[in-house]
Amino acid sequence: MSRRYPEWTIDGQDWPNHPASRFVEADGYRWHVQRMGPKKTGAPVCLLIHGTGAATHSWRDLMPLLARDYDVIALDLPGHGFTGPTAVRQVSLPKMAASIGLLLEGLEAWPDVVVGHSAGAAIGLQLVLDKCWKIPLVGLNPALMLFPGLAAKLFPQLAKMLFTNPFVSRIFARWARYPGETEKFLRRSTGSRIDAAGALYYGRLFSHSGHCDGAIRMMANWRLEGLQRRLPDVDTPVLLVHGQKDNAIPRSAVQGAAALIPGCRVEEVANLGHLAHEEDPERLAGIIREFARSHLDR
Repeated sequence: MSRRYPEWTIDGQDWPNHPASRFVEADGYRWHVQRMGPKKTGAPVCLLIHGTGAATHSWRDLMPLLARDYDVIALDLPGHGFTGPTAVRQVSLPKMAASIGLLLEGLEAWPDVVVGHSAGAAIGLQLVLDKCWKIPLVGLNPALMLFPGLAAKLFPQLAKMLFTNPFVSRIFARWARYPGETEKFLRRSTGSRIDAAGALYYGRLFSHSGHCDGAIRMMANWRLEGLQRRLPDVDTPVLLVHGQKDNAIPRSAVQGAAALIPGCRVEEVANLGHLAHEEDPERLAGIIREFARSHLDR
């Protein structure tokens, strides 16, 4: 019988950046957290927030590069990877941001820069706004805008229907166990060509129906209207990076979000897709470092 959720003692033994992992109890969750950085004290803290369906493995190559200069903290979102879900809390955007805030309090870590990928960029912005932090934020292929037209109403309802049907995640998990299927799915849905190791980790997570449930549950409770109304109130430096080949987030959506955020910059990266930070971590690390340094050194 297949296991519903990934288990650290089995699935985590060769997990990327394994020595940096620890488990932390905060706000009713048992979080899987990774932390690495310079041995010197006082290094600026960089918080990494992954997107829907991913986990800390998404930062496997980018994290060590940023850790040369930053005290880097990455986490698995609720219901994703090795962070367990909870049946008593809705995983809405504001509540996830609040839970991450409590996790950071428990770690006694206060970010100097936030980097979020896809939906993680929305969570990062929500957190920055709620905490009134004046720190630079980098959104990688950010999911900040509503779906156009009727899809804005249908998508959450469809996700709810999928989540309430226990067979959906099981079917998806069974499909993900077929060799090569995860890699083909990622290529079609993201426009990215990641390495075989990255596809292996995604396949490992997708093969567990509990992880699939976590992603579907997050989508079922995903509401961007409140955050979108607050974008003009963002009072912190923001850079939105968009992969030219991104099949998930159109360029127009990134530009639309940037138009609402005062002083926001947009940088297009050629020949990369939705998982740009996994395809070319050196390039993305340079972009993040340059932007953060230009504001932290002021």
